[in-house]
Amino acid sequence: MSTAPKLVAGGGALPRHVAIIMDGNGRWAKKRLLPRAAGHKAGVEAVRRVTRHARAIGIEALTIYAFSSENWRRPEEEIGDLMGLLRLFIRSDLAELVRENVRLRILGDFRRFPADVVALIDDAVARCAGNSGPILAIALNYGAQAELVRAAQSVAARLAPEQIDAASIEAELETRDLPPLDLLIRTSGEHRLSNFLLWQAAYAELLFVDTLWPDFGAADLDAAVAAFGNRQRRFGGL
Repeated sequence: MSTAPKLVAGGGALPRHVAIIMDGNGRWAKKRLLPRAAGHKAGVEAVRRVTRHARAIGIEALTIYAFSSENWRRPEEEIGDLMGLLRLFIRSDLAELVRENVRLRILGDFRRFPADVVALIDDAVARCAGNSGPILAIALNYGAQAELVRAAQSVAARLAPEQIDAASIEAELETRDLPPLDLLIRTSGEHRLSNFLLWQAAYAELLFVDTLWPDFGAADLDAAVAAFGNRQRRFGGL
């Protein structure tokens, strides 16, 4: 991948790697007097809109937070609905990902999911393995603290303490083959990272928007990219 930033209208840089905390499905449904499952279903439609538009405007990598390691605390019925939507998304959208040359990456321990879902994910990753285009990374049963613990354990098992540095830890992270994170967006008006990409977000630009995830679309992504292009990134310098 090229390291040179692309430019967008207005002269700002296009982020190479964008991550999104997709929040607000439940509130979207509640506002409409609908069950939470309807909000999650509408959220899947937003995923389709945003992933397609990210490819169209040239974003190299898009990471979406689909199921956190803390989401197991939700009611069994809701977890079941989420698993059903994941099955549906893979079955209905995999052919498009293959056709569009998308490289599919999974972050997190998805093998805790039902066996048929694990099989669908494995098949999807295998079918996209030969692709060379933009990356879609989906965080499934992912938690950044657990990721950092695993990375630290792995590094400590093979290096002396004085040999451990940032590069050795980054090499053990699940995002090691993705571009550095440039922009992290959270929808629905919440202002926290919720255990998502904590290491990777160290120098990412953070953008919190009030839009509920099911309402987020191409224009919202364009606005986020434009905001990123207007930021001054100094990485600790002047």
